[in-house]
Amino acid sequence: MSNPELDNYAGRSDYTDETDYTEDGVVHAIMIPNYKEEMDTLQETLEVLASHPQARSSYDVFLGMEQREAEAESKGLRLVQDFVKKFRSIAFAMHPADIPGEAAGKGSNMAWVARRLSAKYPTGMRHNVIVTGIDADSHLSSGYFTNITSMHHIHEATAPTTIYAAPIIFDRNAHSVPALVRVADVMWCAAGMSGLYPGSTIAPPTSVYSLPLTLVDRVGGWDCDAEAIGEDLHMYIKCFFALNGNLTCRTVLSPVSQSNVTGGGKGGLRGMALDMKARYKQALRHMWGALDTGFALRKGVEMWRDRKRTTRSYQPLHSQANDSSLSISDMDFSSSEDSADEEGFLSDLTQHTVPEPHWERIFYLAHRLFEAHFLPVHMTILVLASALYVALADGSGDPHGIAWTFTLSNLLRTAGFMGVACYLFLYESFHRVSVKAREKEMMKANLAEDMCFSHRSFRKNLIDYVLVPVVAPLYGAIPCIQAELCHLWTVDLVYAVSKKVTRQSAKADAIMAAV
Repeated sequence: MSNPELDNYAGRSDYTDETDYTEDGVVHAIMIPNYKEEMDTLQETLEVLASHPQARSSYDVFLGMEQREAEAESKGLRLVQDFVKKFRSIAFAMHPADIPGEAAGKGSNMAWVARRLSAKYPTGMRHNVIVTGIDADSHLSSGYFTNITSMHHIHEATAPTTIYAAPIIFDRNAHSVPALVRVADVMWCAAGMSGLYPGSTIAPPTSVYSLPLTLVDRVGGWDCDAEAIGEDLHMYIKCFFALNGNLTCRTVLSPVSQSNVTGGGKGGLRGMALDMKARYKQALRHMWGALDTGFALRKGVEMWRDRKRTTRSYQPLHSQANDSSLSISDMDFSSSEDSADEEGFLSDLTQHTVPEPHWERIFYLAHRLFEAHFLPVHMTILVLASALYVALADGSGDPHGIAWTFTLSNLLRTAGFMGVACYLFLYESFHRVSVKAREKEMMKANLAEDMCFSHRSFRKNLIDYVLVPVVAPLYGAIPCIQAELCHLWTVDLVYAVSKKVTRQSAKADAIMAAV
């Protein structure tokens, strides 16, 4: 059925230049939510994607623009026109700012864009559409998508219930940010990688992840409320419980390049303070995701209640909307071959069978959530309480017979420090290999000249090892305590976009550092 509003919008510009879809081919629908991002940041991200050999045949790029941003539409139009010949298709959607019940942020933006892109794909090809969500500054290697395509075909039985996650690395401006910020992001990399080892069944993604469109359909897309501020973990939990814990996690052995957050300072003590303040705000936003523990508990209760209902049905994501505000008229699709028939989708129910709850994996997930959202605070309380006890009880003997706990804790503390030291040692190799591989790929694509690459050395980064005990409470325990105390009164957090380095500023910083 023709949509006049959609037809009028499509007539304004040529947004797509699609290639034919083959039945066994995988299409990668790449969502790039953004708000007040520098034009250069978005252009660089798209240039990296466009340099991939499979971009023209496999990449459908969807830019999530915000109506709250004054220049968003003109920015989207320019980007689409600049890159229309470089992808299978490219389009943008304007996310309204006045939808009731929504909280501003990446999650609500992705939810809006996902409904738009869902309308593009007919039933026959949805099982071969992989949806990937990335940050505006994420640089992905072509190997990321090649590996996912390969795993999607090799593991056909579990492909519909698989989420793909990759490690992240901050290798663009790490040399130009304060050491405390750099170390905080190195440890954040560790947190993300901790679940990506071979055989891991609980592997929550960090920032960038991929999942099949049919799985997005099953779970009803991304949530938009304040509780979903940590949209990566939130979506993982949503998929996990929708499948009764039988979610398959596969690691993509292709690190995602990210930039360290900056405060926009120009160096010196003031610039350092601004960068550290910006990183603390980012840490607070990360720790605000402790709300996902409550979300997981609710989903666990729902799973228990519905544990005997193993047959379920779902519709394509865009057909699940009950609100007229979720129309599909704000995105252009000029190809009629891939466009979905709206009337057909409204009656297109798909049934699937969900296995019984996987209690072992559910226990592991609960443990991981405890590690992420409670352990930082518990560790702080234990360290302070034990130090206070030793100081007050000095010379009083051991009337309660608990001295052995302090001896054991000392051993565990030593083992913990050794584990962190081992990680930092291994991280040096990981960083070196990753940044060299990215530099080589960008040189081959003739994009390396204007980019910045942060190389590490033991001598230059020796201070990083010393600062770990300071970073842990500053960007871990303290923002976690602040977030959880604030949750007693509110779940709302004003979402502030982290300032990211651009090519020009990174290059200027590199020159200043060299001088």
